[in-house]
Amino acid sequence: MTRILKSIRVYPCNPCPITMQKLLIDGHNLIGQTPGLSLADPNDEQKLVVMLRQYAARKNARIVVVFDSGNPGGKSKELSGGHVTAIFAGSHTIADRVLMERIRELKQPGDWVVVSSDREVQQAAQQRKMNVWSSTEFAKKLGAAPQRAIEPPEAKDSGLTKAEVDEWLQVFKRRK
Repeated sequence: MTRILKSIRVYPCNPCPITMQKLLIDGHNLIGQTPGLSLADPNDEQKLVVMLRQYAARKNARIVVVFDSGNPGGKSKELSGGHVTAIFAGSHTIADRVLMERIRELKQPGDWVVVSSDREVQQAAQQRKMNVWSSTEFAKKLGAAPQRAIEPPEAKDSGLTKAEVDEWLQVFKRRK
C-alpha cells in the first residue's frame, strides 16, 4: 500500500489526484507474448508501439520500451511519441543489459513497473523495490493486436450506359 501511495501525485486540476503509470518494457519479450504479434514480422516493433500508445492514452501512462538489435542503437525518433519512448539496444549489446542499466539509474525506482519475463531483469528490478509484471501478464492488460479488416473493393461504375457500351463494341467490330 505504501508503494502505491508514493506514486500518487496531486495536481491542481479537476479531477484530482492524477497518477501517471510509468512502465519500463522489454519489447521483444512482450511481442512474443502478445496475441496478434509475431517476432517473425518485420514490422513487429511498430505494431507494438501503436498498441502501447493506445494503452498509454487509456491509462495515463508513460512508457519506455527497449528492443534488441537497433543499429546504431538509442532512441528511435520514428517510433517515439504519444507518451511512448522506443529505444533500440546497439549492435554490441542486448535489450536486457539496457533495461538493467536503466533500472540501476532510475532516481525513483518505486514509481516504475518493469515488464519482462527475463529472470535477470526481474531480479534487478526487485532489488530496487520496483513492481514487476511478466510479459504474459501485461499482454493480457494490453489486449490483442488490432486486426485490420480487409474489405473487398467497391464495384466501380464504368460511367457508361449499356447503350454506350454497345455503341463502342460496334465501333471496335468495324475496325477489324
